[in-house]
Amino acid sequence: MQLDSWAVFCNDALQLNASRQLAEQLVVPLLDEESVVLAPQAFFLSYRQGCLMLLDRQTLRKGGLAVDIEPRPGEQHSYPAPKKDLLAQAIGRKTRSVIDATTGWAQDSLAIFRMGYELQCIERSPLMAALISDGFQRLAQKDWMLNRQLQPPRLISGNAIQLLADLAVAPDCIYLDPMFPAKPKKSALPKKAMLILRDILGDDLDRAELFAAAWQASAKRVVVKSPDYAEPIAGKPAETHQGKLLRYDVYIK
Repeated sequence: MQLDSWAVFCNDALQLNASRQLAEQLVVPLLDEESVVLAPQAFFLSYRQGCLMLLDRQTLRKGGLAVDIEPRPGEQHSYPAPKKDLLAQAIGRKTRSVIDATTGWAQDSLAIFRMGYELQCIERSPLMAALISDGFQRLAQKDWMLNRQLQPPRLISGNAIQLLADLAVAPDCIYLDPMFPAKPKKSALPKKAMLILRDILGDDLDRAELFAAAWQASAKRVVVKSPDYAEPIAGKPAETHQGKLLRYDVYIK
């Protein structure tokens, strides 16, 4: 998505300074109640409800999407969470360091972090990176983080293919969740967060190059999250951990 497709929207005087700084940082327009009406942008970043939220035209007045820092239904609230689910099995019990090279809404990143892995995150969309950064700042203020003197994952904004080539230290595992083309004749629409993410990022047409960069940069393994209908990204994996609608393909060095 081009930078001119989105802007920062502020309708709260208390958030004006923070909104102005964000717009300057991202080099996008700052819009108010009057200017947003005729603005051409389709998406907006706005501070509301104590966090940075992503809005579209339907949610300008109410609602919006933010990075959810709480465990998803079924996930453990303890820290470190038990390494029992499919994601943990794919990443590996002996793995220590992980890079999530396609962070998106950071839900898998946060699950990996809560399991106690050393985690770095990469996100190529400046818009999504701003949302993730806000989420990680909120995460840093949680009691369980403060009590354990934990720091949130490091977030790097940029093209993972280039960034992985310049790593100083190879991580044990690189995790990829590329955007695959949508399955034709879907029986149900994806959640709005995923629909908007697809609008923002589009399909990852360079996912083969991304896998090659990850394979070169990883010390031990690359894990690829795929929808169940997609072909393996790099031939037959060493392991596959199958869920109802998705799977984790594991390529081991």
